[in-house]
Amino acid sequence: MTKKQKQRPVCLITGASAGIGAALAREFAKAGWDLALTARREAPMLELAKELKNDYGVTSHIIVADLAKPGACKDILDRLAKKTTHIDGLVNNAGYGLTGKFMSNEWPAHKDFLTVMLEAPVEMTHHVLAGMKQRGFGRIINVSSLAGHIPGSNGHTLYGATKGFLIKFSQSLNLELQGKNIKVSALCPGFTYSEFHDVNKTRSAVEKMPDWMWMSAEDVAESGFLALSKNRAVYIPGRANKLIAAFAKLMPDTWALALMNRNSSKFRKTKK
Repeated sequence: MTKKQKQRPVCLITGASAGIGAALAREFAKAGWDLALTARREAPMLELAKELKNDYGVTSHIIVADLAKPGACKDILDRLAKKTTHIDGLVNNAGYGLTGKFMSNEWPAHKDFLTVMLEAPVEMTHHVLAGMKQRGFGRIINVSSLAGHIPGSNGHTLYGATKGFLIKFSQSLNLELQGKNIKVSALCPGFTYSEFHDVNKTRSAVEKMPDWMWMSAEDVAESGFLALSKNRAVYIPGRANKLIAAFAKLMPDTWALALMNRNSSKFRKTKK
């Protein structure tokens, strides 16, 4: 690349091997971004990189890493610094569900969960934001969930709590960065067709949910990318999800909690 050629913006996407992460990679690639893809599995990322190169001519840097490991964020960024000089976009998408009730899991499992779901997005954002501010350009998506908008459930104790945190975190960043050409959005999907429910072993339960509650990862990513371009601090994709969030907000807390308690077993694995 010559000095006269403009560098493509680069977006770092965590949890990029499948689902919403991979779908968002396609949206950024379609818009002319190069990519830095990180996840624990290399093979799916290599396939995705090949697809995006063929379809859009973009370069994808592959970083295999586990965000639960100490120092993972810094290690990813140090390795990435050897491949590219700048990170203009960040998608904090890596995540999973820890099944069961709070005391059915040992503390190390909770600690790893909080590291991946809460600490890593905040740390990664803190590391890349300085460069974005210096260059006067940045785009950040924190993949939250509809679970962050509704009452806590009976089981999967920390999931909604961490997703609610990401919503407030994104709102604050969005306000702090107004006028700096850095856009921040919390993307809050509901039930999405992906590997997520296979990994946390709730596939058999959630398959009983009606079709109208589901969205494809591609639809979530497309609408989420558009919401980011409009600098929507919080975006809930899908009409059904919007209605559920609005209903939960208007309903008295005692009613909402009772409703969640009755229905948690339909979509949460609540082993003792």
